[in-house]
Amino acid sequence: MTTRSRSRWVRAAAWVGLTGAMLAVPAAPVTAAPAPIRILSVSAENVEPGDKVRVRFRVTNTGKAAESAIVVVGGGLRCTTGCRAEPNLAAGSSRDFEATLVAPAASPGEVSGLNISVAVRLGGQNSYDFKMVYVHGKGTSPTGTGQEPAAVKRVSGRVRDSGGKAVGGVSLTLRDKAGHEYRTTSDRSGRFAVTSTARKPIAAGAITVVATKDGYDTARTTARGSAGDTVNVRLTLPAKSAPPTTSPAPEVSASPLAIAGNPLAATPPALETVSDDSSASLPFKLLGGLLVAVGLGALALMVLRRRNAAKDPLSRA
Repeated sequence: MTTRSRSRWVRAAAWVGLTGAMLAVPAAPVTAAPAPIRILSVSAENVEPGDKVRVRFRVTNTGKAAESAIVVVGGGLRCTTGCRAEPNLAAGSSRDFEATLVAPAASPGEVSGLNISVAVRLGGQNSYDFKMVYVHGKGTSPTGTGQEPAAVKRVSGRVRDSGGKAVGGVSLTLRDKAGHEYRTTSDRSGRFAVTSTARKPIAAGAITVVATKDGYDTARTTARGSAGDTVNVRLTLPAKSAPPTTSPAPEVSASPLAIAGNPLAATPPALETVSDDSSASLPFKLLGGLLVAVGLGALALMVLRRRNAAKDPLSRA
C-alpha cells in the first residue's frame, strides 16, 4: 500500500470514529431560558369600570451576577398598589410580586381591550410582559363569552358602636349589583360573613351592606368587589339618642318637724264647730269642774299625810 493510500484510510477511520462518538452521546433536552419578567395570573379578564384587578408576576435574574432590578406596572389600567419595586436578586434567583389595578371608564355599550404591562430593567436590559383585560361599558356582558358572571368570593366585616365596642345580634342585608340579597346576623364579637356559592353567587361590582338593630340608627356602606375577591367592610352603628324628658316639679309638703319648729311655716288647721247650743254643753262643764275639784282635794290630802308622817316617826311603826 502506498503512502498516499495509507493516509486516505487513516482520515476515513478518524471520520467514522468521530461520527460514531456523536451518535453515541445522548441528545440533551433543550430547555428555554426563564424570561426576566413573566405575568403569572390575573384575577379577572372581563371587568367593569372601577373594578379592581390583581396581577401576579415573577422577576428572574438571568445573569451570572447579582443585580438590582427596577420593576414598573402600568398599561391601560390605573395601578394603585405594588406599582413599583426595586429588588436585589442573586444570579439565577426569582421573586414573585403582586399589584392591584383599577379599570377605567368605558362608554355605554362599548368593550375596551386594555393591556396590563409589567416592565423590568435588569442588567442594563429592558424586558416586558403583557396581559389583555376587557373593560365592559354599561349594557354589555361582564364576561363577553357567555360564561357565568364573575363572582366575589366572600363579603365579611364587623359592626361596632360609636365608642368602638362590638355589637352582636345586628341584622345585615347585602345587595349585589345583580340585585341579589343575602341576609345574616353579626355574632357576639360583631363579626359577620357571607360566602358566594355556585347556586347564588355574589356578583362583582358594587355591594351595599345595610345594618339594623333596635335601639340603634341604621348604618349603610357600599364597597366594590372583583371576581375572586374577599371584600371586607366595617360599619359603625350609633345608638339612638334618648328624647329629652322633663322632670315633674316636686310637691311641697309641710314637714311636721318644720311645723313644730316654726309655727308660722304652716297654716294651723281650722277647728270645726260642732254645736252652737251653749245650753246643751252646760252640764258637761259642771261635771268637768267637779272632777277637777275632787282631784285637787285628793292631792292635797296626800301631801298633808306625808308631812305628818315625817314629824311623827312613831307613826311609821
